[in-house]
Amino acid sequence: MPELVVSLPAEGLREALGEVPGVEFIEWELEGPAPRARIDIVVPPYWGGNRRLAQLAEVEVGLVQWQSIGYNGVEKHLPEGIPFANATTVHETSTAELALGLALAAQRGIPEFVRAGDAHRWQLRSFPSLADRRVLLVGYGGVARAIEARLAGFEVEITRLARTFRETTNPAGETVHVHGLDELHARLAAAEIVFLAVPLTGDTRGLLDGEALAQLPDGALVVNVARGPVVDTDALVAELRAGRLRAALDVTDPEPLPEDHPLWDCPNTLVSPHVGGDSSAMLPRMAALIRRQIDRMRAGETPENLVLGAEA
Repeated sequence: MPELVVSLPAEGLREALGEVPGVEFIEWELEGPAPRARIDIVVPPYWGGNRRLAQLAEVEVGLVQWQSIGYNGVEKHLPEGIPFANATTVHETSTAELALGLALAAQRGIPEFVRAGDAHRWQLRSFPSLADRRVLLVGYGGVARAIEARLAGFEVEITRLARTFRETTNPAGETVHVHGLDELHARLAAAEIVFLAVPLTGDTRGLLDGEALAQLPDGALVVNVARGPVVDTDALVAELRAGRLRAALDVTDPEPLPEDHPLWDCPNTLVSPHVGGDSSAMLPRMAALIRRQIDRMRAGETPENLVLGAEA
């Protein structure tokens, strides 16, 4: 008999994990009856997994290993008491890459040049640099810190803001000041580029509402790689249509963004379809995390990234 039973969705993880002695891997999309009465580690599908967690009510589960960093809405469906870990360490790098890519594309006019190129037009036009800009990081967890690390060579001025004030070290090992959310409006007023990288909670839902957006200076760029509802969509659309602000969004509210939604037609707006963490880096990093969780379970240790359930 195997020491551990681990369920995986049919999306390539089994091949990425390779052989792990003493572990039985079974395929389960959390649809239909559970294939075992006891599953030591359940890995739900990357997309559409929230509601399926209710399937675990009739199963003895040692750990649910989520494939995303964010887990808003999970508590509505996860049976009480089941340990639940998010995917910290898996997506930070890719999400930071996309955030920086969106910012660079928006700053240097890449979408306009691509459209001109499609029409075979040589369209000479100057755009603002990323260098010398005042950057505000809203949130200072793993994704924001990864963004800061990638901004290191771009000669920007960085201000950091999170739920509460603190002194900490940045990715370069320097002591830095992190402002609290109570300073949000004042910090927005001084920012030229804002990166949103906060979890979606009761405190951050609608964080950038009409009043907050109004604090930003004309021409400021909002880059959202957090969750769509962190921004009031109607208020953002109004600012974009007026031509006062710019936006580069990997997440939207609603999501997926309907084809007739006004965001698509707003000027100075770049939208990607929530693909921040969905790169070639995801699968090997997710497999490495699952292997570490297996080792911890065998050793009787607390799982990594435990955010809900026993001992969270």
